Amino acid sequence: MKTKSINLVIMTLFLVLFTNALSAQDSDSKISVSKVVSVSADKMWKVLRQMDNVDKFSPQIDKVVWTGEHGVGGERVCYGNENRFYVKEKIVKFDDVKRTYSYAVVEGAPAKDMVNTFKVVDLGDNKSKVVWSTSYTSFIQNPRFTEEQFRGATEYGFNDFIGQVAMTANK
Repeated sequence: MKTKSINLVIMTLFLVLFTNALSAQDSDSKISVSKVVSVSADKMWKVLRQMDNVDKFSPQIDKVVWTGEHGVGGERVCYGNENRFYVKEKIVKFDDVKRTYSYAVVEGAPAKDMVNTFKVVDLGDNKSKVVWSTSYTSFIQNPRFTEEQFRGATEYGFNDFIGQVAMTANK
């Protein structure tokens, strides 16, 4: 009888964690990357919530200039490729309890109304799932790359970034 109760508790816990991980996906996103890492959600969030250190985790970003409060309303400009390009972003949502924040890309992306969202989901047992999703209303045609190339580069960059954050958070 005790074994059945323990199994029921374990199954219930698994279902709750699995449901939380699934609900973290943004069904309206145009690009969504999720990655399970062997780092607790608290440690991952502690690194991700800083917001002004993107250059430490992305090889494409050389420098970040932050203005305003950390949280909603704060802005950052990420410079890359020896200042040959920049992306200006504004934090539009921030929630420490749910371990999530969203930022609008104000300038520098080939997409209109682009909003990116991070979410860290606790999977227990010193594991977490990081979901990074992007939505935008339309792609802006340009000579540098197609929308498919943009999506591929964005997915690659998100995956790499999450891996770099996980390595830092694990220290």
